[in-house]
Amino acid sequence: MQKSWEHVTKAMEEAQKNIKKQFNKKRQNSQGLKVRDNVWLENKNIYLNQPSKKLDNKIYRPFRISKDIGLGAFQLELLEGWMIHNIFNEDLLTQCVEPKFTEQHEELAPPPTIINEEEKYEVEEVRKHRK
Repeated sequence: MQKSWEHVTKAMEEAQKNIKKQFNKKRQNSQGLKVRDNVWLENKNIYLNQPSKKLDNKIYRPFRISKDIGLGAFQLELLEGWMIHNIFNEDLLTQCVEPKFTEQHEELAPPPTIINEEEKYEVEEVRKHRK
């Protein structure tokens, strides 16, 4: 009886190791994201004050990862006016690659000023107009 019990417990432990190994194959950080990396955030399931989802940005500005929460989840440092939860799955994040040449670098648009719960932008210049 004792031998059979030892055999069963050994088989159970081996099965648990195999299950854990197979499960963790799909649960690794595929992009290699780390704390303090800059990432782009996809606009999936994010609803901001935009008149149309179709005309909104597909990805939002680079955000810094502030904390690694667990398997595939990261906490981001969001803008001050964003009233959304700051923990996102790694599937919604894309690693930000810095441009190699200075000509490729584009200045990010400043975040809008929020007045009476509406976004307000300041216009610098009018480039073209119709009559």
